[in-house]
Amino acid sequence: MSAPAEPLALGRIAVLGAGTMGETLIRGLLTAGVVTQEQIHATAGHEERAREVEEELGVSAGVDNRAAVAGADVVLLCVKPQGGARVLGEIAPVLQPRQLLISILAGVDTSAIERRLTGPVPVVRAMPNTPSLVGAGMTVLCAGRHAGDSSLRLARRLFVPLGRTLELEERHFDAVTGLSASGPAFVYLVIEALADGGVKVGLPRGVATEMAAQACLGAATMVLSTGSHPALLKDEVTTPGGCTVDGLLKLEEGGLRVTMIKAVVEASAKAGQLGPEDVGEREP
Repeated sequence: MSAPAEPLALGRIAVLGAGTMGETLIRGLLTAGVVTQEQIHATAGHEERAREVEEELGVSAGVDNRAAVAGADVVLLCVKPQGGARVLGEIAPVLQPRQLLISILAGVDTSAIERRLTGPVPVVRAMPNTPSLVGAGMTVLCAGRHAGDSSLRLARRLFVPLGRTLELEERHFDAVTGLSASGPAFVYLVIEALADGGVKVGLPRGVATEMAAQACLGAATMVLSTGSHPALLKDEVTTPGGCTVDGLLKLEEGGLRVTMIKAVVEASAKAGQLGPEDVGEREP
């Protein structure tokens, strides 16, 4: 987990859409000490959800996106892609060039968002994932036409305390979504399967799950810390005639490698279909 950060010297951050990912980002930012509760104003689709957000997170919340944006320094657009056109239509009249709009809409590129706006508002596209909640996230960023280095620096300062960040060209973002955003779900399935194997050979469920999760955490940490290719690290565990090589043979026999590749390819293809066509069409 990342070390606690100093709060950003910002007036207010508007989080439009306190759903799964919006709430994850709010919790992660608060836990990391990047912002205070007083700095955040969130919105939700209905009053009941807004009250839940206020009670659970201690931040102000409501249902008026335009009011949340007015006066905010940073606007985090966290609604579902299908709701992007509606929300952008609501906030476009009040967004100012001095504000930074950070969008996590899957499948919606920065140019489509910019066509919805009425002025040269800086837009940064971000693709975080849910481990951001515990400071172990991965966020990929790219800048829109009006977003300069200062906009990217501010976006990085928001997301760095939540894990790792990268900057990539926007053409890679469907692949980013399929691998980085969907990837944790694939790993959870691997952890569950490893734990099931432990139960099969006699371990208690809780013990098996802890061991499986720690094995994945440790292996991932080795890859990131050493910079070694995963194949080399795998070979270090695989002693001649040992038990690991027999297990690896079963995984290859079952097609794990090609199945995981196909999972990323399928998720990436789906990501490209998520953005509704009307996001880039301004209201008449």
